Formats: sequence, structure tokens, C-alpha cells
Amino acid sequence: MAVSPQVFPPRKRRPSAGAFIPPQFSDQRLLQTLLELSQEISSLKPLQFLLKRNSSSILRKTKILAILFEELLKNPILFLSPTLLCFEEMYLVLQRFKTLLEDCVNGSRMWLLMQSDSVANNFLELTVELATLLDIFPVKEVEISEEVEELFLLLRKQCSKAKTFVDKRDYNLRHDVLTMLDRIQKEIVPDHSKLAEIFYLLGFRNSLSCKEEIENLEDEVQNQKDEKSKSDVIALIGLVRYVKCVLFEPSTPGADSRSKKLASDVNVPVDFRCPISLDLMRDPVVVATGQTYDRESINLWIESGHNTCPKTGQALVNTNLIPNRALKNLIAMWFREQKIPFETAEGNSRIDRVMESKAALEANKMTVSFLVNKMSASQSMEAVNGVIYELRALAKSNSDSRACIAEAGAIPVLARFLGPDIGSEFPNLQVNAVTAMLNLSILEANKTKIMENGRALNGVIEVLRTGATWEAKGNAAATIFSLSGVHSYRKRLGRKTRVVKGLVDLAKSGPASSKRDALVAILNLAGDRETVGRLVKEGVVDMVNEVINEMPEEAAAVLEMVVKRGGIVAVAAAYNAIKKLGVLMREGSDIVRESAAATLVTICRKGGADTAAELASIMGIERIIWELLASGTMRARRKASTLLRILRRWAAGLDVEFFYGHSTVATASSASSTVVLPA
Repeated sequence: MAVSPQVFPPRKRRPSAGAFIPPQFSDQRLLQTLLELSQEISSLKPLQFLLKRNSSSILRKTKILAILFEELLKNPILFLSPTLLCFEEMYLVLQRFKTLLEDCVNGSRMWLLMQSDSVANNFLELTVELATLLDIFPVKEVEISEEVEELFLLLRKQCSKAKTFVDKRDYNLRHDVLTMLDRIQKEIVPDHSKLAEIFYLLGFRNSLSCKEEIENLEDEVQNQKDEKSKSDVIALIGLVRYVKCVLFEPSTPGADSRSKKLASDVNVPVDFRCPISLDLMRDPVVVATGQTYDRESINLWIESGHNTCPKTGQALVNTNLIPNRALKNLIAMWFREQKIPFETAEGNSRIDRVMESKAALEANKMTVSFLVNKMSASQSMEAVNGVIYELRALAKSNSDSRACIAEAGAIPVLARFLGPDIGSEFPNLQVNAVTAMLNLSILEANKTKIMENGRALNGVIEVLRTGATWEAKGNAAATIFSLSGVHSYRKRLGRKTRVVKGLVDLAKSGPASSKRDALVAILNLAGDRETVGRLVKEGVVDMVNEVINEMPEEAAAVLEMVVKRGGIVAVAAAYNAIKKLGVLMREGSDIVRESAAATLVTICRKGGADTAAELASIMGIERIIWELLASGTMRARRKASTLLRILRRWAAGLDVEFFYGHSTVATASSASSTVVLPA
């Protein structure tokens, strides 16, 4: 067998029994609490698909206990200490009954099936504990009616004779599931009619129920203790995903899009953004210099051969990345307060870090093969849309899925659905196709496949230029950003006028989420000097001037990179941005102030006297610079110090060439206004 029930140890989603502490109540208040708790438990429904008999038995027993507690409350008496201790222990047992039932209802049914023996034993252990408490309960010393006493004695007898019970139906179902996994591991396509029967008995009747089960199983991966157990749970995920695709109609594609739009449109606080990508940090980590970055971004930076801190420029004494859990918790709390779903990077890639079993890999391959064949052969655009949505979700889940999808030949097929003809008639299909391409491009090997497939690359560029929706254009820009992570592809993409113009236009006129995608992609492309010239020609500096108030962080970073690598033409174009950069140095966040100061230093160094005069004309500029010197980041302070020296030399009429290596001569008389600087 591919998987045996013993490899699934009990999960740790719930706290242990020791975590429950009996309430410090008076006699009557404790009895009232026990009555309410037992009534709450007995009002629950028995488990519907698995362990029906075990759950029904518990519910019947708590119903009798509720009758006992209600009777005791009718005749209040002073209980002795042993009786009170018995009540307190009953409270703990009832809490554990409730916890066990809720956990069975809310968790994965597949896990529950694999754990049916263990869970049945849990029910028995709690019943035995209850039997012990009923044995020591002084029923003859309390005033209860004969009928209630008979019920109590019957309950005590039933509890004392309780045995472990596993339904033969549950046992056979588990055997069938394990057999299916074993066949999949041997690369044998499972019998669809048998799969349909198994999943019907488990209560999975549609695509949505399968999706919920996959999410529950993904949670279960994190609750397992060892890698072997985790990989076996992932095998169950692969089976459910396969069934979801081959037996049921695809999920409604619109649901996730609405959630994403809400998350992407929100104005995320600056401190929650990565200084490299300017995007939300989903897995913040601290480097040796003490700066925090998103794990994915700083990993790319280090893997590209850099050995310095991107923010401070200091050499990294080591490349250790320490999780910033405090910041991660703050980010998650903020998203909860905003009532927006927050997916961590750990959630997106948690399966990536687990060694998948052969059964999981083969189930994945079968799912992908089925979807790609269906996408290729289907004549219905509605059906194709559903299939591509499934591929989009699968490509988002983990690296193995991305590799499988590409190896199955999905990229050239997806490229068919990126054109303007598709976008005009089926805009949602175009969104799903370009988003699937984006998710596939995360894998390094797939970047090459996309770049080498002319139709795929041109399709992404076409969506960027003429996409039917802003979401499609934004995801096309994000794909360009992903592809430009490879240096040679960055130069190649930067040579394409359609890419450069498309990104600049999107950043200028798109909604907030699309603007951000475009600006981040531009920032990546601006790492190549040749591309910067094209960006300047297409009006990137004018665009930055337009959006800098709306998105100061992203815009300031783009402008800094453009003037740094773009030569005198870029500096001349940035002349009109000097005053806005001065405002940002006063009003922006730490990151924005740092970028603004660095950009002004470059502009003044390369632009000479005129640019220094323009900077000096900003009211209160010397105070702004001194404030930055006092409270800015380490890099911001260095740039502020340089700005002070520039302004002092300009005010003194000294030759800029002597200090900066430029031929322009700065004179006080050339300024439109003067500045008085502290000595």
C-alpha cells in the first residue's frame, strides 16, 4: 500500500486536555455551567459521514447528563468537596467531548477517515473517564427523582461497558482510498466510477466541497510532525484534486477574483512593504544588517550575486535570514482588521518545502494531463475557462505543479487565449489565462519556456497593451516583472518598445493595483542602462510626476533608478520633479525620504548648477535636510549629508567640477533664489 493508516499521527490543531481549567464557580454556578455545556453538546448533530455511532453515543450520554444537572438545580443543597471535585472533572470531560466533536466536524474528512481507529479510541477514553466520575458520584446522597436516578444508573452501566467501535463501512472506505493511492503510485489511472462512489459516501458532491477539503488537508500538513506524514497527507491532497477535476464541473472563476481585488486595492501601510519589490511582505525576514525584506525578494537579490544590503549598501557578513515573526503577526492582524483575506507566503508555498510521495506526484501528473488535454480539445469557451481556472489555481500551489503543467505542454495552449479576440468576447477567460501564465513563470525553468515561445511572450505583451480588463493588464505586468528576474531576459524585454510603452501607460492610467504591478516591473527593467533610455523616451519621468503623490514609494524608487542609470537625458527630464522630491523628503515615509534624497543627490551631481539652484529654491530645504540627518535611515543620513555639501558649495559659488567631476560651474548668481545654510 502507498499509505497506511498508522502513518497519520493525531493532529495538534486543538489544545491538549490539560489546557482546560475548571471554572472557579460557586456550587450552583458550576452546576448551571455544566447544564449549559451538556445542553450545548447534546444539541449538536451526530457526525454525518464517518464515526456516526461513536458521535451519536456521546450525544445521548450528554443528554442524560443534562437531565441530571437540571434535576440537581431544582433542589439546591450544599455539596461536599469530593462532589464538587467530581463536578469540576466532569466539566473538563465535557469540554473535551465538545472539542473532539467540533474537530471532527470542522477538519478534513479524509484525515478523519485515515484516523478513524485513533479517533474511535479517543471517544472510548473520554467515555471511560466519564464512567470513573459516575462511579464516584454519590447519587444516593443527592435529592433526585427515581426516574432521573434510573437514567443515571443506566448511563453509568453503559459507560462502564463501552468498547472501541469502528464502523465496518468506515473501515472499507479507508481501505478503498488507500488502494486508490496505491494504484496511482503505480501510475495506474483509477476507476472513475469507483472514485465517484467513494467520494459520494464521504459527502463530496461537487467541486466546492472538494476545494474545501483540499484547504482542510493543506492545514493538516502543518499539523503533522514529520516529513513522511506530511508527504502522505499531500498524497491525499493530490487524490482529492484529481477527483475535483475529473468528476465535477470546475469552480466558479469569479469568486477568487473578487477576493483578490479587495486585497490588492487596499492601501497597505508602507512599513509592511518590501524595500526591494515595494510589494506586501508575506514572509518578512531580517538580514545581517538588521533590515527587513520579503524572503522571496532578498533571496533573489542574494542569488543574483549581491553580497550587500539593498537598503544600506553595507556588506552582508552572512546570508542568514531570520524570520521577523513580530512584523508578520502585525501584518496578519492588520489584514484581519480590514476584513481582507491574507495569504502568507508560507501558505502559498507550504507544500513546496515537503518532499512529496510518489502517489502525490503521480496524482498531480494525472490531474495536469487531464486538464491540459481537456483544454486542448474543448470547443466550449465556458468549459475552457473552467479548466484554465483550475490550472491557474494548481500553478499557484507549488513548484512541482508548475513544472508538471509546463511539461504537459500547457504554455503554448494557454497562449491561444491571450489575444484581443478572446479578451473582447471572454474577458474573464483572458484574465485566467494570463494569471495562469504569471503563476507558471514563478518557476525558473518556466521563464525560459515562456521566453522561447514567441506566441506566449507576444500574448503576454499584447494583454499588457490591449487587455480587456485592468486585472488582465496588471497580471501581464506582473508576468513581465517575473520574467525580468533573469538578467538576460530583462535586457531582451527592455528592448521591446511595446513592453516599455505598455508598462508606462499602465502605470499612468491604471487603477492602484495595476499601477503598482507596472511600477514594480519598470523598476526591474530600469536595472539595464539601455532600457532606461527607452523608458525616458516613452515618458517614464512624466509618468512618475503624475503618480508620485498617489504612490510615492514606488514612484520615488523608479525615479531614483532612472536618474542613476539614465545619464544626462534622464536628469534633464527629472528637473521638474525636484520640488516634489523635496516635499517627499519632508512628508514621506522613511523609505520614501531615503529614495527622494538619493535621487536628488544624483540629479544635482549630474545636473550641475541649475539643478542645485532648483533644489535651493524649495522653501525650508535646509531644515528638511537637517531633519533627515537627525531621523532618517542610515543611508538617508548619508544622502542628506551629501545634499548639504552640494548646497553649500553652490551657495559659495564654487566650481562643481572640482567636487563632483562635472564640467558645469555653479555660481550663486545663477540661482533664482538664495539659501542660507548653517555653518
